[in-house]
Amino acid sequence: MAPAAGRRVTAVDVARAAGVSRATVGFVLNNTRGQTISESTRARVLETALRLGYRPNSAAKALVSGRSRIILLVLPDWPLEFLLRNWLDEASRVLDESGYSLVTYARRPNGATRPLWESLNPDIVFGLVPFSDDDLVSMRGCGIRRIYPDPARWDNTELRMAVRTGPELQVAHLRDRGFTKLVYAALEEPSPYSLVEARHRAACDHADSLGLPPPDLRLIDYRDGSAERVVHDWYTAGVTGVVAFNDDVAATVVSAALRAGMRVPADLGVIGHDDSLISATFAPALSTIRFDTAALGRGFAHFALHEVEGYPLQQWQAPENAVELVHRETT
Repeated sequence: MAPAAGRRVTAVDVARAAGVSRATVGFVLNNTRGQTISESTRARVLETALRLGYRPNSAAKALVSGRSRIILLVLPDWPLEFLLRNWLDEASRVLDESGYSLVTYARRPNGATRPLWESLNPDIVFGLVPFSDDDLVSMRGCGIRRIYPDPARWDNTELRMAVRTGPELQVAHLRDRGFTKLVYAALEEPSPYSLVEARHRAACDHADSLGLPPPDLRLIDYRDGSAERVVHDWYTAGVTGVVAFNDDVAATVVSAALRAGMRVPADLGVIGHDDSLISATFAPALSTIRFDTAALGRGFAHFALHEVEGYPLQQWQAPENAVELVHRETT
């Protein structure tokens, strides 16, 4: 007997229609291990659930189990660029295979909306940067006990690589190729908590450690026709190398330099970041920084499952070539 039209199909409806107990339906639909349910009964339950249009009530399951099977990742107010998109795709895929949903949320300091963790009741909240004291109070007030990074054990491998390792490799490579008067270039797209600023600081720190002057941050606008003049001004002021925030910026700088009659890399060396599609297809091909985003995404997902499920986990190490320099024509 089918449930009344408009009413949500329940596990009790499936049990009644399949001629089995409610417990049996639960064991089959949850794929519970250690049960001696025949394959014919299992198939009948699944066929009945499909025919009736049964959908599990996630809110009810969370109430019973104490788990929402949601992992909330709080992102800084940064652009969702090529590198981060690929990392999230791989992390989401691995978590989905284990029955967890990865939900991302950009926390804007001056936003008027309530933080998403107050509505979702996630099993764990991750942040790419440390949470503020107010955020921690809010999470704990919602009953969230798994929070990472915990201020007492802040060590984020992915963030360190995304923010610091790339700029360090960029600066060192330009220095090794003989480009010693550098600028750090980004597009004219300011953000209050900009990844541009974080990477620029990393580039300055590493330049200082190598005995180079810190590269000034220079913004370039590809929309107003000023790029050629700006890049030529850099060159006439003695700049020999450009550390670009990403490959789009590198392509903009190289294009402007060539249009201004400069030679790349003879007059100006340029290196991008992320190894996006444009870096290999642009002419001249862009030197850049490549991340193994799939490996890093899987590492994050496995760590998340360790935190929420207690799966055994050896201390995760980034693959040997998780970040590497790709030397092409612009240096």
